[in-house]
Amino acid sequence: ISTAAAAGVTAITKSAVDQFGSYEQLVGGVETLFKDSSSKVEKYANDAYKSAGLSANDYMETVTAFSASLLQSLGGDTDKAADKADMAIRDMSDNANKMGTSMESIQNAYAGFAKQNYTMLDNLKLGYGGTKTEMERLLADAQELSGVEYNIDSLADVYEAVHVIQQEMEITGTTSKEAAGTIEGSMAQAHAAWD
Repeated sequence: ISTAAAAGVTAITKSAVDQFGSYEQLVGGVETLFKDSSSKVEKYANDAYKSAGLSANDYMETVTAFSASLLQSLGGDTDKAADKADMAIRDMSDNANKMGTSMESIQNAYAGFAKQNYTMLDNLKLGYGGTKTEMERLLADAQELSGVEYNIDSLADVYEAVHVIQQEMEITGTTSKEAAGTIEGSMAQAHAAWD
């Protein structure tokens, strides 16, 4: 029994060291991209186990995948980019929870949007196919709902329009509600917090 316990402690220690090493590297990337707003992104990352069901590392990895395009669409405004990135990640998680799509498929769709590639729009299961024309239709529908004009050439606008559609479909906020109110959500939150 003591040998098994020692092996368990060794495995947990190694995992913790590996996770922290990744955390430090990801923080460096966030600091490079978000400069003065990096502490805001780090706070969002540290709270992601509650808001998005993700570990801080997974959150920062996701943010850095699309942040250069997001920053460009916002004229380099790191503070706005931090908020839009957080909204996008919560929307991804809410979509995965409500629609049953894998988080990876949704992250791939959002990363594609950053490259003006809309072929995975249908991964979100919002009723839009995977084409630029369908993304334009989504933007038009979001504009009709919100009264705001969205530009397909602005990643921030694309993420905001998806958010509007998900709000209309009552997808928004499902991750944090599930974490607070279901056993599965609570377990997912605990797992993300542990990671």
